[in-house]
Amino acid sequence: MFTKAIQIITLGGIVMVLGGTVLLSAGQGVAPAEKLPLREEIDVRYKWRTQDIYPTDKDWEKDFKLLKGMVGKLDQFKGKLGESAENLLSCLKIRDEIDIRLGKLSFYASLKSDEDTRVSKYQAYRDRVSSLSIEIRQKSSFIQPEIIATPEEKIRQFLEENPELKIYEHYIEDILRTKKHVLSTEEEQLLALSGDLARTPYQVFSMFNNADITFPAIKNEKGEEIELTKGRFFAIMRSPHRQVRENAFNAFYNTYNQWRNTLSATLSGAVKRDMFYARARKYSGSLEAALDVDNIPTAVYDNVINTLNDNLAPMHRYILLRKKMLGIEKVHPWDLYVPILREIEWRVSYDQAVKTIEEALQPLGAEYVSVLEDGFSGGWIDVFENVGKRAGAYSSAIYGAPHPYILLNYNNQLTDMFTVAHEMGHSLHSYFTLKNQPYIYSDYSIFVAEVASTLNEALLINHLLNTTRDKSKKLYLLNHYIDQIRGTVYIQAIFAEFEKVIHEKAEAGDALTTDAYNEIARDIYTRYYGPDFEMDSLYDINWCRIPHFYYNFYVYQYVTGFSAATALSQKILAGDEEARKAYLNFLSQGSSDYPINLLRDAGVDMTSPEPIVATAQLFTRLLNEMEELLDK
Repeated sequence: MFTKAIQIITLGGIVMVLGGTVLLSAGQGVAPAEKLPLREEIDVRYKWRTQDIYPTDKDWEKDFKLLKGMVGKLDQFKGKLGESAENLLSCLKIRDEIDIRLGKLSFYASLKSDEDTRVSKYQAYRDRVSSLSIEIRQKSSFIQPEIIATPEEKIRQFLEENPELKIYEHYIEDILRTKKHVLSTEEEQLLALSGDLARTPYQVFSMFNNADITFPAIKNEKGEEIELTKGRFFAIMRSPHRQVRENAFNAFYNTYNQWRNTLSATLSGAVKRDMFYARARKYSGSLEAALDVDNIPTAVYDNVINTLNDNLAPMHRYILLRKKMLGIEKVHPWDLYVPILREIEWRVSYDQAVKTIEEALQPLGAEYVSVLEDGFSGGWIDVFENVGKRAGAYSSAIYGAPHPYILLNYNNQLTDMFTVAHEMGHSLHSYFTLKNQPYIYSDYSIFVAEVASTLNEALLINHLLNTTRDKSKKLYLLNHYIDQIRGTVYIQAIFAEFEKVIHEKAEAGDALTTDAYNEIARDIYTRYYGPDFEMDSLYDINWCRIPHFYYNFYVYQYVTGFSAATALSQKILAGDEEARKAYLNFLSQGSSDYPINLLRDAGVDMTSPEPIVATAQLFTRLLNEMEELLDK
């Protein structure tokens, strides 16, 4: 469990998801026309302070040397963890000490490299830390197997007789919980050897999808012939010229259709991989095996699919609204992402964004806002783009660093302000966790990772909707929020249901053919989008190009995270003081309990339909408000 960095990388802000690909909202990521500044030309107020981690590179080198000398300390405990509580405690403490130092070294190297990716010195730092981390993982690999091999009653005796070991109780309980799924040493070695083979389906798909596939040329709205690429396709899907969108759609999906049998085979390989590991580890099925990592009941996954199938009316209403606004008889796949409102120019300076976010997050209370203000002024954030700087946005934190860090490439767009709020949500989650938890629980699960960031965005858009008087801007915000729910909740649920069905069919012994995939996809898309959507036959093969289907039941967490944030934000905005306190407590818990329990303690039961129903109801309210404004 080395280098427990909490790094959440996003393209930022409220986004739309088209078939698993994140699309930037209008204006986001557009490079300024003027020449990019060099890093030294940017005001120090808008740069993060890496010197808070290590004052100089010499200090980094000194710590790196010290860490190399510590690695061998683990050898003395190999084969001895089951002998005494003192041996187990001492080993875990030294492991953690090594890990904390490794984390700081890696963290500093990454941040410095991201400031200017052209600087080879920090690339070398990252390589050196990576090589050392491999050695450390090898040295520590005996710890978990030895804990499992020790009789459970003996481990529990250790926990009782040594109070210092109590801090590791949840960590140890989690290891013991999965004991029945751990195989013999020889069998585990065989499974480990299969790792490279297991990665093959995704590697083949990724190489094809990112390197080999090419698309034909099409004509744009000016009649000019342009080469179609994936990037251009997503831009063309927003074109107001419907024939151009349809032509691009046909060219794009006909290309994938030519490779449907090959892509069917790679996806089937991924499903069989999941089945193999589930059966080898004696799980009832692939879904149970995937969710057991975080001790998530399969009922949570089923709840996502069942509840959204019971709440498809808002999505159907949205498709009907889109049909009316576009003036068409049926919404086709190439009509799903063209803006139904006139694009508006809405520029927000960084300093104005900071002020607005601080105002919007007032419902979270004085302590939260105080830390937020410290983050804005305390060297947490690298704000503007410079020559060589890494693209995108992320929040990153590590135990032992004085505070979290945020990378931005702020470009004065409305979506950039949402990105700031989003990343600050991650960073304050990390801040409160790191402040209140020991190292062993200083990270948090992906299952809860997007709650804090999405809640911040919910409070921000609520504030903007309440303070914006301009009709066109208010419509823009409403449409923005609606698209977020559509993309993050409903479309991800489509993917989650598709993934569940194809695994169930394979586990029942049914063949996974191209026709089978197409039939499943057609049924789900038709059901979710409703009677005003025309499911063109080419869209049956949309599954061909979705990388998430190789991630082993990952996408449902977008739905649960967004729904949890929605339910919590509504309670907080309603002035529920107990809900606010419970949420702040949730931010401080890290991984000290299972994520489903942490959310329940915060006031959200993700085994219940309620949070997802609340999101569907929000979707309905936003549609009502948008339609009322359009009628004025």
